[in-house]
Amino acid sequence: MPLRRHPLIPWYVGLAVIIVAVAFVGYEMLVTQCQAPSLVQAMVLLVIPAVYLVLMYLTLSSQE
Repeated sequence: MPLRRHPLIPWYVGLAVIIVAVAFVGYEMLVTQCQAPSLVQAMVLLVIPAVYLVLMYLTLSSQE
C-alpha cells in the first residue's frame, strides 16, 4: 500500500522559499540603505510572491 503524502507539502515548501528570499533581499536592502530598489529586488519582493500565491491558489482550487 503506497504511502500518501500531504497534498499541501509543495505549497509549504514553496512558501518557505519565498519567505526566505523576501527576507534576504529585504535585509540586504535595509543593511545597504538602498533608496530605490532595482528591478530584481522589486521582483523578488513583490512580483514573485504574488505570482506564486496566484498559481498556488489556482492549483489548489482546481483539485477535487
